[in-house]
Amino acid sequence: MDPVLLTTQQGIRAVQWSFLALVATALFQGVIVYLSGSVALLSDTIHNVGDAATAIPLWVAYRLARVRPTRRFTYGYGRAEDLAGVVIILTIVSSAVVAGYVSIDRLFHPQTIDHLGLVILASIVGFLGNEAVAVFRIRVGTQIGSAALIADGQHARVDGLMSLAVLFGALGVWLGYPLADPAIGLAITATILGIAWSSGKSVFTRLLDGVDPEVVDEIVQTASRTEGIEDVTEVRVRWSGHRLHAEVNVAVNPALSVEAGHEIAKEVRHQLLHRLQYLSNASIHVDPSNVSGEEHHRIVEHGHGDLADHSH
Repeated sequence: MDPVLLTTQQGIRAVQWSFLALVATALFQGVIVYLSGSVALLSDTIHNVGDAATAIPLWVAYRLARVRPTRRFTYGYGRAEDLAGVVIILTIVSSAVVAGYVSIDRLFHPQTIDHLGLVILASIVGFLGNEAVAVFRIRVGTQIGSAALIADGQHARVDGLMSLAVLFGALGVWLGYPLADPAIGLAITATILGIAWSSGKSVFTRLLDGVDPEVVDEIVQTASRTEGIEDVTEVRVRWSGHRLHAEVNVAVNPALSVEAGHEIAKEVRHQLLHRLQYLSNASIHVDPSNVSGEEHHRIVEHGHGDLADHSH
């Protein structure tokens, strides 16, 4: 999640109103599913419910992330967002399993679909509901500079087109092809699984502290431009909630005093946090340039094979 999204009043309202709009859309479609028995519409309804429900674990995780660190959780509760991501992936996969099972069952056991006109109406309502959410998210995202909210708006627009697919399934049934409805249901199921796959890769990359290599390059470039820095030897970056924590080893003139080296480290940290808004914090380690790098920190006589130093 983009920190801008959940740290501004406009962003919070966008999440809340999007949630309510999608819930209202899904509830209306659910009533029509009950009356008609359309599995294509059921698949689309499940998808809309899943989209709305993802806001709940994210909101809980964000609230937890704002709790101050404790002596037990010294880095705070930012990892709750990663757990929320896992919950969301499981929700998406579960919705795909349910939709896929019902669609396959209907392929082998066709049933009459009632109230085709209502199914078409629900399809149009699903499209309009998602399009309204898309326009709202994109407008607010542009106003507050949230790339995540703009991307969510584009996602909602694609979801609206998926809702229109239900209309073609209903038309197929009306023209005398009853298997058109479960076929559209399976197509929507495949789309949901595709979303689960792409989202899952992102979530589990974050769980393993994976970051875009360009982030490391930006940190190196920003630190290197700071006055007094002769080299940047190591950079490590890990996730802390929806922002990143960096650990940077820098090299300075060995003739400098401890106080002067400390002032340079403060300036490096200032430049990183000022220029790279995705960083939540940065820890700077200063080395003299003649012994710069973590290989100089290793105590050889305490190394035992592949074990960590001082381990036996």
